[in-house]
Amino acid sequence: MTLRVNNNISALNARRNLNQNQKTLNLHLERLASGLRVNRAADDAAGLSVREGMRGDIASLRMNVLNAEQGSNLIQVAEGSLNEINAILIRMRELATQSASSTVNDGNRASIQAEFSQLSQEIDRIAQATTYNNHTLLTGYGNTVSDVSTVITESPASGVTDVRISGASAGTYTFVDQAADNEITLGNGIVTQTISVGTILDGGSVATGTQVVANFDRLGVQLTLAGEDVASAAGSYTDGDLDGQTIVIEPGTGGSFQVGPTDQAFNRIEVSITDMQATGANLNLGVASVATLTTSRSAITSVDKAIGVVAQQRGDLGALQNRLAFTMAYTENAIENIQASEASISDADIAAEVTSYTRAQVLAQAATAMLAQANVQPQNALALLQ
Repeated sequence: MTLRVNNNISALNARRNLNQNQKTLNLHLERLASGLRVNRAADDAAGLSVREGMRGDIASLRMNVLNAEQGSNLIQVAEGSLNEINAILIRMRELATQSASSTVNDGNRASIQAEFSQLSQEIDRIAQATTYNNHTLLTGYGNTVSDVSTVITESPASGVTDVRISGASAGTYTFVDQAADNEITLGNGIVTQTISVGTILDGGSVATGTQVVANFDRLGVQLTLAGEDVASAAGSYTDGDLDGQTIVIEPGTGGSFQVGPTDQAFNRIEVSITDMQATGANLNLGVASVATLTTSRSAITSVDKAIGVVAQQRGDLGALQNRLAFTMAYTENAIENIQASEASISDADIAAEVTSYTRAQVLAQAATAMLAQANVQPQNALALLQ
């Protein structure tokens, strides 16, 4: 072997391997210290891209669970007040029944009427005082479909039996429905969606005696269209019947819970609570009176209807609360599984990293020793000069 002094190839080789082993040692040391396999984009460029997307989804899903929990709390506030309103209505019915009997005189009825009026006022007070984060809940809450919508007022011509909204913005939505093209377009001047109805129609019409659903999911609007039925006052739908008709959605004080990670209607749950004031149009107890025998008997019927309205609203809220519970359960399951996928990309395998670290440490020490030996070799040239 040639003996050289100016260029010590053995030392260069040992130094190169020492540097490589030191880099490997530092890499595994970093992974063991951080617990992460991917600490920078250079570690796994594709994996980093996937991981960050998953982290964004997980963060949104966790907030979705919080939103659903807060939505459930809001509903509990409303339902708790409705429980008390229901108790008041039962007492009002008791008073109306008492006053409707000839066993009491008009003087007695005056005292009964005083309590009856106070209870009616208390219902109004509870409705106005029931709030969640400065939102009044029992005087009307959430966007609603207005009765001036032509799909409702002209339902015998359109065949629309039901209109439901879920996260739909307030405004006027207009249909474009050309005959024989099996498509319906709905838009509010800002967002437009076209859906194909060819697969749900029978020869351009809804089949006799059946109903189909036209779902404008991007807008948060869902229509139920009826087929020809002599017993139905809504008429039947044929392709083209909705052209030019409108849906008017009136704004409320709130009512949309974001329970999904994206900006789509199916990721929002809308709650609508009607006016629960005694003097409002739903309970309609503003003119109810137990001051006379005749009005007391009429008041029994009025209070019965009010009890039914409150019970129906409480049932709707209970169903919505159960829906939110299922939403939280499936979202938490999604978080768990996406977190597992993110961990498989991002987290370090500690056992493997310790093994690799130990190997790199031994090789670095060996390379250091060999570099020292390589640096001694040129000294052999001195022996030739002696």
